[in-house]
Amino acid sequence: MQIKICGMKFPENIIEVSALNPDYMGFIFYTRSPRFVKNPDISIISSLPDEIKKVGVFVNENLENILTYIHKFDLDAVQLHGAENQKLCKAIKEEANTMVIKAFPIMDKYNLKVTKNYEDVADLFLFDTKTDLYGGSGQKFNWNILHEYHGEKDFFLSGGIGPDDVKAIRKLKHPKMIGVDLNSRFELKPGLKNVSMLREFIEELNKPTENEDENTNEQD
Repeated sequence: MQIKICGMKFPENIIEVSALNPDYMGFIFYTRSPRFVKNPDISIISSLPDEIKKVGVFVNENLENILTYIHKFDLDAVQLHGAENQKLCKAIKEEANTMVIKAFPIMDKYNLKVTKNYEDVADLFLFDTKTDLYGGSGQKFNWNILHEYHGEKDFFLSGGIGPDDVKAIRKLKHPKMIGVDLNSRFELKPGLKNVSMLREFIEELNKPTENEDENTNEQD
């Protein structure tokens, strides 16, 4: 399962977390967020290993500013976490040739059919808990809603995932869920990640389950 660690902010912490080799690292360029990267060290972000996709997170930002950030930080992906329309998603892909991750805010009820409107203009979806600050609340939405998703796009699960959620994540077994997005429940303070907690979670999540072990033995 792929790992996205979002809300990175502090240079030394960015380097430490990158050593865990997550698939994605997210940097929030939304001024109202406590994890807003106000004065980012361009050299640290742009020099991350190629294996780690650098994601810029935006909320209702205009195309010009998004493109500026993409080129300035050599971003591999853009995560649109607000009410962005299909036209903006398409423009980003066409003008920057950059992966687009479209986030959808969910609480107890949500019509997942709205995601269909973005299947042609986004590369991945991300399902997060609906909050006033667009994420980072440490709260979960009702994960059972995910069983109502029958779209074509793969997605990341986000929103309140913590160190004790490995079993619950495995139980979901949704064919389109390819990864998890980790943020506030692995922090010492907003933007500062607890590296040891992240390491333990990732190792536990990537451990083969008993069924996987049995299948491996049968193949041998």
